[in-house]
Amino acid sequence: MEQLLDGPLLIRREGAAAVLTLNRPEARNALNEDVLRLLLHAAGAAAEDDSVRALVITGAGDRAFCAGADIRGMRTMTEAEARRWTELGHDVFRAVETLNKPVIAAINGTAVGGGCELALACDLRVMAEGAQLGQPEIKLGLIPGWGGTQRLPRLAGMALAKEMVLTGRPVGAREALRAGLINRVTPADRVLPEALQLAAEFDALPPLAVAYAKQAMNVGHDLDLQGALAVEINLFMHAFASEDRAEGLAAFLEKRPPHFRGR
Repeated sequence: MEQLLDGPLLIRREGAAAVLTLNRPEARNALNEDVLRLLLHAAGAAAEDDSVRALVITGAGDRAFCAGADIRGMRTMTEAEARRWTELGHDVFRAVETLNKPVIAAINGTAVGGGCELALACDLRVMAEGAQLGQPEIKLGLIPGWGGTQRLPRLAGMALAKEMVLTGRPVGAREALRAGLINRVTPADRVLPEALQLAAEFDALPPLAVAYAKQAMNVGHDLDLQGALAVEINLFMHAFASEDRAEGLAAFLEKRPPHFRGR
């Protein structure tokens, strides 16, 4: 992936991980069209780069992971423009959700509205102790438009999701952890290092099997059990046909570390 060291989205490499940093601290890293399109491009580039084993998304500064959509830009939108806007966000978050490698949200500060929805589209979430997740759109006369009404209840359950969406009440890190919304809570200065440590684990794992496992869970989640099990069988066979499977079994029997090549 090409590194971007300036602009509203920074991209850099940390070992086998690509780190995307939302870089609009003056706007609490709010998402505008430029950032969304850069995120979409970066997700596509990460998917094509075999040297990238995981993606980490975080925010610049210590105040916010992402404050959501840029409200100033939304104020003057027509209905047609608003539809294109919400469809663009869905395209971006779907690209994150379906990326063929793990995506980790390093939630270094407040993640509300579209920022919460971006975090929900990731596979794993590491959150700072003092941060909050929230869907406050109801207070603007709106509803979540980038997946919050759907991904939130799938992760946290309908009761908490309805309270958050219908009242706009945010949740802190500990409540989010208890609800299954996030994976880990850390001190603020440990969020990115913890996310990078988690990402580094994928460097030693077979990338094809990781991609198939992620796909099986994502696709199967919305199917009945029999349909989901059929998806698992099909993807298991794809993994079984790989060179990495042969290497993994041989390394286990020979009592040596495996050397996976993504083939």
